[in-house]
Amino acid sequence: MKRTIKYYRIIWLKHDLPAGLSVFLVALPLCLGIALASGAPLYAGLLSGIIGGLVVALISGSQLAVSGPAAGLTTLVAASIISLGDYKIFLLAVIVAGLFQLLLGLLKLGVIANYFPSSVIKGMLAAIGIILISKQIPLVLGYDQPDFWTVGFLKLFSLDDSRSNFATLNQHISRGAIIISVVSIIILTLLQLPSAKKLKVIPAPLLVVVVGVIINIIFTSFVSDFSLKQTQLVSIPSNIFANISLPDITKLFSTTEIWKDGIIIGLLATLETLLCIEAIDKLDKRNRITPVNRELIAQGIGNMTCGLLGAIPITAVVVRGAANVDAGARTKLSAFTHGLFILLAVLLVPFLLNKIPYASLSAILLITGYNLTKPKLYRNIWSLGWKQFLPFMLTIIVILLTDLLIGVSIGLLLSTYFIIRNNFKAEYKITKKVLNGIETEYIKLNSNVTFLNKVKLRKSLDEVAEFSVLTIDGSECNFIDYDILEIISEYENKAQERHIELHLMGIEKVNVTAIH
Repeated sequence: MKRTIKYYRIIWLKHDLPAGLSVFLVALPLCLGIALASGAPLYAGLLSGIIGGLVVALISGSQLAVSGPAAGLTTLVAASIISLGDYKIFLLAVIVAGLFQLLLGLLKLGVIANYFPSSVIKGMLAAIGIILISKQIPLVLGYDQPDFWTVGFLKLFSLDDSRSNFATLNQHISRGAIIISVVSIIILTLLQLPSAKKLKVIPAPLLVVVVGVIINIIFTSFVSDFSLKQTQLVSIPSNIFANISLPDITKLFSTTEIWKDGIIIGLLATLETLLCIEAIDKLDKRNRITPVNRELIAQGIGNMTCGLLGAIPITAVVVRGAANVDAGARTKLSAFTHGLFILLAVLLVPFLLNKIPYASLSAILLITGYNLTKPKLYRNIWSLGWKQFLPFMLTIIVILLTDLLIGVSIGLLLSTYFIIRNNFKAEYKITKKVLNGIETEYIKLNSNVTFLNKVKLRKSLDEVAEFSVLTIDGSECNFIDYDILEIISEYENKAQERHIELHLMGIEKVNVTAIH
């Protein structure tokens, strides 16, 4: 036991402590930025990062994944806060989301992500990227009024809304914020270049935040016209825990909107988490595989904790997980350490956090949104053909026109249509074959045969000539629908009348005498 403790202490000091510090430096600005983009209190993002590190990391079976607030949920969270009308009511939806994830894990439904087509998931993330970019534009320009984007994506461009919004925007833009935003975007863009690998000693988000703070200090000292107002800077109370909003549990069953939003948030958080876990497991040099159902239980408990303590929902996050791997993490202690560092920063140095410009955080989120919806992604999906591109584009368009759930559902329906169409078109051609020295008519079934194949199979069976030998081969089938077995069993009587000698390979007969 002592040797084990000593071993993990050495691993933590040598690998997980520096990795945890590195992830903390990446996560801190993202926690603030995602809370900002979600329309939630800034402390809610920090609390999510703390819970992701201190709670989820301990329960999770993943050694390298790191959980916290995710950019992919910002649109949904912002819309939910606005529609429910009260942050305390929204927290109930977060608790429902966590409960939903916990049930998925306990029922061992962690494979749910495998049933969502890749094109639909990519379309969902691309749409989130577009919305994320649109939401950050005012803050990048220095707009400090919180009511700028309070309508849906399409209404932003309606005649009345766009006139009033952009007229108001023109009155409130800040030249200092624009300079900070432009410098931040340039830094983030340059550090993404392959040639800049050697410069990544300091995490890009942290560097952007530090540069933004320094620029504003220079403006304040020398060029007062360019200096930022207090409303354009992060504002974390010195006693953060005295200002936390807690959920109003008495209203849990007051409206179905709470449960609807909770389940949607839980489903999207589950998809993001499982996709992230898959990506991080591929980066693990020790080839450790995360138990997905245990991960959902951990995420569910984490999100229930977030809802109870006033934080925004969390998922496993690819950016933090990848930063964790790059920093040389060995165990889940690195994720725990990053959560501990966020907690200490909030408790000990909130005055430093309050010097961070919103423009710096918005620039980070602008690039995050761009990375979710890069032109390269569209070209790649286009190269895969219409059956991938149409669900991808339809998912994006419908999400922008309506909301996330409807967009994903429509994309899923279109993908399902293509699957059914392909399955329906499956041919069952009759070929000549010699089996055991006897020439036979031969029909081979596909690996999966469903009721959609009934018409084609019946047509093929009717084309078999009288006084012949027929073999139906289902030996390589993974699944044969009962409807198909019923057709083949019924055909046996018809074959006798037509003097057809029928042989079945790997096909089980069913009782058709009671069919009416």
